[in-house]
Amino acid sequence: MNKAGKVRFLLIISAFAGSAVLLTVIQAPVGAAALAWVSLVPFILACSPQVRPRHLAAAAYFVSLCYWLGNLYWMAPVTWLGWATLCAYMAFLWPLLALCLRYCRTKKVPLFIAAPILFVGAERLQGVFLGGFFWRFLAHSQYANITIIQIADIFGAAGVSFLVAMVNGLVAELLIAAQRRILFARTNLLKIAVVGSAVFLAAVYGLWRIAQTEQFLHTGPMVGALQSNVPQFVKDSGLTESDRQIFNDLLEKNDACAKAGAQLVVWPETMVPGILDDRILRILSDSTSHKLLDRCLKDHAAGRSHILVGASGGEPLVGDDGKIDFARRYNSAFLYTPDGAQADRQYNKIHLVPFGEVVPCKKSAPWLHGLMMKFTPYDYDYTLDYGTEYTVFEIADGKGPDYNFGVLICYEDAVPYIARRFALDERGAKRLDWLVNISNDGWFVRFEDGRVFPSAELAEHTAVCVFRAVENRLAVVRSVNTGISCLIDTVGRVKNAFLAGTLPEKAMERKGVAGWFVDKVPIDKRVTLFSRYGQWLDFCCAAGFVGCIIIPPLGRFVRKRKVEGPEK
Repeated sequence: MNKAGKVRFLLIISAFAGSAVLLTVIQAPVGAAALAWVSLVPFILACSPQVRPRHLAAAAYFVSLCYWLGNLYWMAPVTWLGWATLCAYMAFLWPLLALCLRYCRTKKVPLFIAAPILFVGAERLQGVFLGGFFWRFLAHSQYANITIIQIADIFGAAGVSFLVAMVNGLVAELLIAAQRRILFARTNLLKIAVVGSAVFLAAVYGLWRIAQTEQFLHTGPMVGALQSNVPQFVKDSGLTESDRQIFNDLLEKNDACAKAGAQLVVWPETMVPGILDDRILRILSDSTSHKLLDRCLKDHAAGRSHILVGASGGEPLVGDDGKIDFARRYNSAFLYTPDGAQADRQYNKIHLVPFGEVVPCKKSAPWLHGLMMKFTPYDYDYTLDYGTEYTVFEIADGKGPDYNFGVLICYEDAVPYIARRFALDERGAKRLDWLVNISNDGWFVRFEDGRVFPSAELAEHTAVCVFRAVENRLAVVRSVNTGISCLIDTVGRVKNAFLAGTLPEKAMERKGVAGWFVDKVPIDKRVTLFSRYGQWLDFCCAAGFVGCIIIPPLGRFVRKRKVEGPEK
């Protein structure tokens, strides 16, 4: 590469880096959401037909890898192999995007059409081979833009990403036109009208949906959420004294919620240090810690409130020697009722986190599974089994109306299809009154000299969860170790105040603190198009993206065959 080529290459890297910086600051906790509408412009401009494809791809991959490694830094202390693998894999999407955009510009495809299809398609393909990684979408930067995000009840979060990318494509197109001195061409004015109309209609729709909400809303029961502030290394220490202190502290908060009038009190994920699965409890002796924890929870629920807790579940395997082991192990949620019993149904987590909860290839390639185990946070095989049933829990204490709710454990609130499948029954009727998200984000904070340093993950996790509420018109009650525990209403507002509690009043400030809150849950009767039809826009855009990857080499192959002629 000569000197001029090196300068051009550095300019391309600089353009990609500009987009990378903008895409970083638009997301929570920085939250410069307005910049999202131009964040892709440097990226699009860099994908010029005059740039050599290999130079474009190399620059895009390098910057993309830096972008993901930097923005997912909070994942590295948990599983550096999972962090590196995920980032290296997702970094390939940027060069593919760049080459596709270059191809579209070569073929003079309008950028306000090409950009949203390609970028939304790439978002859908993030981490697809690892179960999907629905994180840091363009849409998520707009979580506080309540008017615009209402279109998610039709299109999902993809609809918001599509709209933002459409504006980016238009701005890039107008800059190119201005450089060519054809800015005021009739076609450009038409493009402005089309994109402007799309934004206008999205805003009008959002205002209409927000305004009509009161017609479909009624006030549900008082629900309490607990927030512990426990470092993961304390949970993993195996010290009985620490486990007892954590459990007792949560019991005190639970009692405070019950006294404040909560009919349901929600505990964070895995904060009960034991196995609560009745299939295992019934074969254990009464003196085991698991049975003692179960009995204690039953006593605290009796005559007062329902208690939802996160703990270990599983199916027992009893050996010939009488030793009890797991045939299956789950990350589960259990409900205790005011009649002093455990509900006869539990929820076993369906979407497990690769390397965090399941190490791949355990059955298909044991040798590879064993190798990957060497790079995980634990020195034992902690792989869990996948749940299969979308369990609906019921609150029915005879004192008022009955209510139904579903539970999303940890990052399940980032996976659109799980909340959607919870929302409706087989007939397409709404079967839930609200959703609960229990999570342990203690993995992603740093404790040093008694101080807590939260990572960006806490705020980003909350922003992602907002879209599950809007997509399905279901309020979400979050109970999270280290934060952010909050109530998200059915139009996606992260509620700041509460009726009673000790957490900070502003929800996004509930990071690295312990406390509780109680509030009334709003119940929305509306059934959304997204709940009925799902991520159709995502999949259409993903198909378009894949098609754009395949068409250029396929076209070259066909042309080559025509030139060579039929084989003799």
